[in-house]
Amino acid sequence: MDLYLCEKPSQAKSLGEVLRATKSGDGCLMGGNGVTITWALGHMLEQYMPDEYNDSWKAWRMETLPIVPESWQYKLKKSCAKQFKVVKALLAKTSCVYIATDYDREGESIARELMDRCGYKGKVRRVPLTSLDPDSIRKALNNTLDGSETVALYREAKGRQRADWLVGMNFSRAYTVLARQFGYDETLHIGRVITPTVSLVVDRDLEIEAFHSQPYWVIDATLSVQNGQFVARWLPPEDCADEEGRCINKVLAEQLVSRLPQSPMVIATAEKKHSQESAPLPFHLTSLQQYAAKRWG
Repeated sequence: MDLYLCEKPSQAKSLGEVLRATKSGDGCLMGGNGVTITWALGHMLEQYMPDEYNDSWKAWRMETLPIVPESWQYKLKKSCAKQFKVVKALLAKTSCVYIATDYDREGESIARELMDRCGYKGKVRRVPLTSLDPDSIRKALNNTLDGSETVALYREAKGRQRADWLVGMNFSRAYTVLARQFGYDETLHIGRVITPTVSLVVDRDLEIEAFHSQPYWVIDATLSVQNGQFVARWLPPEDCADEEGRCINKVLAEQLVSRLPQSPMVIATAEKKHSQESAPLPFHLTSLQQYAAKRWG
């Protein structure tokens, strides 16, 4: 039996339609060609909290810092217990696992942490899924990789998880304990993601507070043509415009306004076309990743 391990049920459903494995089973989809598809529920394992490693780490004190586990421990989330049993049983019966989670380090981690937890030692292939439309799925299925080629993504994810834990647990405790010495009796959450995110918000608030308005001038002219009238807006030279293309040179604007009534206008080029465009749908994770990869690499 070939087992395809997905990140979530919706991903498994899309894969099943292409692999013709649409028969519902207990936590899986089955096909008549020896293919079974199962899924995780995101990260089904979570890291121990400090007091689960050591009772002395339960209290928040500077004397216990830094907290660094000698060996990292993970536990199964209670909400995932049922699906974990399904995955474990299927892993015990398969001859080859096809990792079909998102093709990034977190997707790799979701699959491999389950395989490690269940003691799977068999053959591994990687399905490089970048999107869930049928054509992209077929392309990925026709270009699977040996599992050894992507195991580094798993190590990257583990490094990220442990670094986040070390930063979050140690710095949150350190800042909170120090803040209490100055009468601030709240928990300060410090982390790789939350701290720079809050910083962005704070920086923006400071920019707003420090904002000073700057006058600008816009010139609109109502022009008569053979078939009626239309309104045209003057585009100032770049050296007289702000970042939004608005004129900041009052003298230049006034000079132009004084000349306009006596100045003939020429339409150098004109283009007319009919078009219809639907409002774009919000991003889902895969399309967001693709867009970001194209725009920012």
